[in-house]
Amino acid sequence: MYKNLAAALAAACFFSPVFSQTAAAGKALQAEPVKAGFVYVSPITEAGWTRQHDEGRKAVEAALGSQVKTTFVENVAEGADAERVIRDLAATGHQIIFTPSFGYMEPTLKVAQDFPHVKFESITGYKTAPNVAAANARYYEGRYLAGIAAGRMTKTGVAGYVAGFPIPEVLQGINAFTLGMRSVNPQAVVKVVWLDVWFDPPKERDAAMALFNQNVDVIAFHTGSTAVMAAAQERGKMAVAYHSDMRRTGPDAQIVAVTHQWGAYYTQRVRAVQQGTWKTATVWGGVREGMIRVGDFGPRVPAAVQKEVLAAQKAVGEGRLQPFRAGKTPVRDNEGREVITPGQALSDTQILQMNWLVEGVQGKVTR
Repeated sequence: MYKNLAAALAAACFFSPVFSQTAAAGKALQAEPVKAGFVYVSPITEAGWTRQHDEGRKAVEAALGSQVKTTFVENVAEGADAERVIRDLAATGHQIIFTPSFGYMEPTLKVAQDFPHVKFESITGYKTAPNVAAANARYYEGRYLAGIAAGRMTKTGVAGYVAGFPIPEVLQGINAFTLGMRSVNPQAVVKVVWLDVWFDPPKERDAAMALFNQNVDVIAFHTGSTAVMAAAQERGKMAVAYHSDMRRTGPDAQIVAVTHQWGAYYTQRVRAVQQGTWKTATVWGGVREGMIRVGDFGPRVPAAVQKEVLAAQKAVGEGRLQPFRAGKTPVRDNEGREVITPGQALSDTQILQMNWLVEGVQGKVTR
């Protein structure tokens, strides 16, 4: 399944979105507000994946005011439940429906066939149709930057990583984080624990605690709750927040946050429906497009480290720094095979097909 995912994404025509906040000239606005629906895979908590998408929904309301009416349904399981909820939104007059979870892709496509006049946005999906667009972000760019911060802050040289599933998107993040960490701390290692679930706070916490017992003093995660951050706060360790700023959960633990910014994209797509200009597309945006941002430093991070990370973020946005580019020596996976040739960078196709863990990672890709 994951090989098919990577191949399809690689074959897609990715473009860098420009999120315009102005109406196209000559386009008359609809008299009635656009009805936009959002389906969430977990509850809306104070921070995390679902919170960031709901912040995007709120940004649409703030930008369009009375020209839009939004609806959301939270904690919808992937599969049959998702299809039922998406179908209900389509049947009740919603003109555009956002489905931000990979497991919503197939239910979205199925419903879209029965509602050809409704527009659908499959977030983290890769399949499109005339009325289904797909969008994702280059999360790995933020991971590399967070790795720089972790590499500067660790005392033990051992980081932990709590991960959901070994799909390319997650492997990209682990590898970029490790490369960023080792760019400033060459002997650093990263220990990975796989959970086989996206959102399970008790399981996330247990994994973090187990890693802290293995000399880990800084931890990152690719899961949906704040449980890992809370565990770091409890144990007096350091953590990289993901999806959202989590300083409320870990005021002393958080060193930096990799946040996802969906508001501009969501607003642009709703406005396109309003103006009759919506077209299917496949978007993969990162720091340059404003979809990924690193910042929200914790109080223990020295100003010099903050400055270094922000300078690297600027370089990524300007294309001067690419996480998956080798220097004078090759990049090898953790089994010793060369995966990036000296002086070369991975193509988007190669990044999207990633199925290895980089040197310095203690763990295996399990299927």
